[in-house]
Amino acid sequence: MTPLSRLRMGIVGTGIMGRGHAEVFAAHPAVELTAVSRKPLGDATVYAGYRDLLASGTVDAISITTPDHLHADVMVAAAEAGVHILVEKPFTTTVADADRAVAAIRQAGVTAMCLFNHRWVPAYAQAKEQMPLIGEPVVGYARKDDTIHVPTEMIGWADRTTCGWFLSSHDIDLLAWLYDDHVVDVFATARYGKLRGMGVDTPDAMQIQARFSRGAVATFESAWIYPNTFPTMVDSYVTVVGEDGVIQLDRQKENIQLATAQGYAYPRNMLQRVVHGVPAGAYRDAIHHFVDCVLTGAEPLISVESSRHVTAVLAAAHESARTGAPVRL
Repeated sequence: MTPLSRLRMGIVGTGIMGRGHAEVFAAHPAVELTAVSRKPLGDATVYAGYRDLLASGTVDAISITTPDHLHADVMVAAAEAGVHILVEKPFTTTVADADRAVAAIRQAGVTAMCLFNHRWVPAYAQAKEQMPLIGEPVVGYARKDDTIHVPTEMIGWADRTTCGWFLSSHDIDLLAWLYDDHVVDVFATARYGKLRGMGVDTPDAMQIQARFSRGAVATFESAWIYPNTFPTMVDSYVTVVGEDGVIQLDRQKENIQLATAQGYAYPRNMLQRVVHGVPAGAYRDAIHHFVDCVLTGAEPLISVESSRHVTAVLAAAHESARTGAPVRL
């Protein structure tokens, strides 16, 4: 498609993530937020739904920040309308949805990217550069756990997703990128109890064992029942062992500690922060990367095919957790 000099942006889904996207777009000199669906956001025109927004002719690209299970239909409609697509993770929550989204995107020739923003965290990007020093990957471990605030207060649709989709999607994309490989076999378990007792029908925790095509293995842990007194909302840790070395990444402490009468905290600053009134961090950098790809015609760092693979791994993991048997992709 023809590169653009200025990008008219729309947002479908105006909750927490939609507002975050709007703030980041406002910081890009070549972007104008022109349209949103259902709820007001800034000065953008409000449309009754995404189909009305796409039909309006007022957007060149959209951000999809709806709940996880609602991404696919919007992506397909946007592609068919010739509109570029940025979609929050996970790409989709079924392989069938991922396949029809990829097919529509490639047929239309639009730029599309799933926002796996951890690739822009400086430590993870540096780890990618250092991977040759540790040799062929052997084993990895990625933990991403949330406080119970997330499934009970922050999002109102936790019963329509899982901690695996919501959290491990980031880590599966990350390790597949670091390994430069893809998953071929999965075995997973899920534990239900605490959240079901609170009226939220979703697993408390999941653990996924994955084998990659060149023989490396990895464990992906996700849980979202940490007490709200934990000093960070998210507890993130990654280790990769290679034949010649090891890389460890612990993001719990990100260079600042805060103690008040209310508690002790490690404020997060690698993904989202505001520096002198301007959004900064990996989240901003990832979104601006997508914008720049649309403007220049460059290929995004994250392909829709690699995002489809993350969906396939997680779909297999949920099937394995349901049946108690390994699943081959």
